[in-house]
Amino acid sequence: MGNRREGHMRKMLYFGVAAILALAFSGCGGGHGQTVFVAQILSDQPADGDIALDPVLQTFTIANGPDTLFFGIDDNDPNFPEYRAFLDFPLDGSTGWDVVPANAEIVSATITVFIDDVLFASSVPTLIDLVQYPLSGLRQSDYDSPPLGNVSGKTFFTSTKIGFDFTFDVTPLMQEAQLRGFSDFQVRLLLDFSDAIGLVRIEDLPNVAISAPLLTVEYH
Repeated sequence: MGNRREGHMRKMLYFGVAAILALAFSGCGGGHGQTVFVAQILSDQPADGDIALDPVLQTFTIANGPDTLFFGIDDNDPNFPEYRAFLDFPLDGSTGWDVVPANAEIVSATITVFIDDVLFASSVPTLIDLVQYPLSGLRQSDYDSPPLGNVSGKTFFTSTKIGFDFTFDVTPLMQEAQLRGFSDFQVRLLLDFSDAIGLVRIEDLPNVAISAPLLTVEYH
C-alpha cells in the first residue's frame, strides 16, 4: 500500500505542478514568444480496453472498459495468449477535461499510467502505436491494425515493484493525431518481445482520477 500511496501523491503533485506551469507559460510566453498552454486529459475509461489473442485456438477475447488493462503474455495460460491494451483520450472536452484546439501546434505530449504489477522482468520493452478504433467498442481487427502514419514509440518499464506511476513520451504520436484532425487520441500498448514474457497491469478504475491514465499536452 505504501507504493500505491506514494504513486498517488506524485500524481497529485504532478497535477499541481502542471497547473502552475500553465499559468507561468501563459504569462511569460514560450521559447519563440508564443504562449505555451498545458492540457490535461484523463482517459475515457468506458472506451479503454484490451484484446487477447490465443495463438493456439486462434480466438480473440475483447474487454471493453475493464478496471485493469493488460498487455504482454499471460504465461499462466498454457496457450500463452498475448494481450494488447488500448487507451482513448478525448481532445474535444467531451468528457469534461481540457481541450486541445484543432489548430494547436503540439510542443510535447506524455501519458502517465499507474502500473499495478510488472514483476516478470527488470526492463520491459513496450511499443506504443497511434491507432483509431470505434468508441462503441474494440474489434478483432484493432488487435493488429497498422499504426497510423507508421508512427510508433518505444519505452521501457523498468521497475519490478508493485504500484507505481510511469510516464512516457508520445509527442510524435500526438503530433500525427493533430495533423489528422482526430477528436480522440488513441494508442495501443504491446510488448516488444524479449527473452522475458509476462503481463503488465495498468489500473483504470472508473471515477478514480488520481490513478487513471493521464495525457498531458503542451501546445501553442
